[in-house]
Amino acid sequence: MPIYALIPLLLVALGAIPMVVAFVQFLLVGRHAQANRYTHCSNFTPRVAFIVPAWNEAPSLKKTIDVLMSQDYPPDAFRIYVVDDASTDETPELLREKALQYPGSVFHLRRAQGGQGKSHTLNHGLDVVLSEPWAQAVMIMDADVLFEPLTLRRMTRHLADGDVGAVTAYIKEGSQPDNLICRYIAFEYITAQAASRRAQNVTGALGCLAGGAQLHTRENMLAIGGKIDTTTLAEDTFTTFRTQLAGREAVFDGNAVVWAEEPGTLVSLWKQRLRWARGNIQLAVAFRRLWLRPQVHRHLGGYWFGLSFFSLVLTPLLMICSSIGLVWLDLMDPQLSHQVFGSLWRFTFLVYLFITVFSFVIDLNTAKRTWFEGLTYPGLITLGIMVVSCLPPQWGTLWPTAQTSGSEATLQQGLRIFIYCWASVSMLAAWGLYRLERMGLPDWIRDILLLMVGYGPFNCAVALAAMVAELRKTEMRWDKTPKIGKGSILK
Repeated sequence: MPIYALIPLLLVALGAIPMVVAFVQFLLVGRHAQANRYTHCSNFTPRVAFIVPAWNEAPSLKKTIDVLMSQDYPPDAFRIYVVDDASTDETPELLREKALQYPGSVFHLRRAQGGQGKSHTLNHGLDVVLSEPWAQAVMIMDADVLFEPLTLRRMTRHLADGDVGAVTAYIKEGSQPDNLICRYIAFEYITAQAASRRAQNVTGALGCLAGGAQLHTRENMLAIGGKIDTTTLAEDTFTTFRTQLAGREAVFDGNAVVWAEEPGTLVSLWKQRLRWARGNIQLAVAFRRLWLRPQVHRHLGGYWFGLSFFSLVLTPLLMICSSIGLVWLDLMDPQLSHQVFGSLWRFTFLVYLFITVFSFVIDLNTAKRTWFEGLTYPGLITLGIMVVSCLPPQWGTLWPTAQTSGSEATLQQGLRIFIYCWASVSMLAAWGLYRLERMGLPDWIRDILLLMVGYGPFNCAVALAAMVAELRKTEMRWDKTPKIGKGSILK
């Protein structure tokens, strides 16, 4: 191996890190059957206070409350506290009706001045709930989330183990009617929750208690201050870390299922994911003394958790490094770049197939609904590049031979550079698609272009935009994702 190729090879290797981490995470899922906390569970029904933040949530709240009241759980052992963040729609009237319909079970907590964000709204509810001795556990959820009948029981069973401080559920996309974007999200949640959080159960460090359904013991909430952090856009992740740093375990139960209405447009999705991505960066900074320090916390400070967290946060930069490395190699030695490109993308293709098939096995019902979105998740252009990487050498028409003429060589090099840069260019294309939708691009054209560019690159584009926003210290705003009450429990 020539010494001059080491730096570009290192850059290409950086681009492979997210796929390596994803591959290992899915391997860890296979151990969840042996390495889980179900043996520590028992039938346990503590008194649970649901805290539901709501701002102009009338389209969703009626269904949410009715579904919660039908839980298979002792009716005198749970209460619903809806924290009305100074709503200006029919939310107050609806809550008054529900309080009369379910006396002693539904409570309307009204904030006179709202607009400060979800954390402040939740803290208003926590102040009320924790000031009284009734609640033995607290469920923090979103106003559009629908619980399956057994979900609460499946979450509280973990609290029978005194070492557990918090439990999170498997949030599934339940918009009806749905569209291409909703189905991409539905498939994404298999990988981001059903798979990765099971892997985190195995390793002992949970990355995030989902904000849509997280259950805490009273003791745990008091131990972490009795409040939700208001200085970040990732309040749920901050709560997750503080729970574990305080000495209690946070666990994911993939059999405890809730359904949520998710964004159906790229504009709404961008707003939601930008908030999440900026929150992850804020988390990385706030807990900077934790990373890669097992002596601080055995699991959260472990090398594997740090690698998996930063491979996710830094994926856009790693993709850019890969593109730079391949182009650099091509300018020095086209044949070497061919070999490295083939190795990188063949590995990517195999991991993509492994993850997609494994995801379908993990959640077969969702797979039946989203198999097409799962297969096209990286985008049709990326899939085409994967196929090119697997072609036999004699079929390769992009790499020069002794007979290649000057003009043909120039064309070949241009095509190679496009392929090498696509991992980076796709993020720019996804950002452009988002901008086009903001300008009024018809949905059917958007969907065709999204299939070409890929949903995965869209998420990378958001993550890159979040880095820019944090570097520029853009004002933190809780941009609420609009909901119209189309969430359903799907079977």
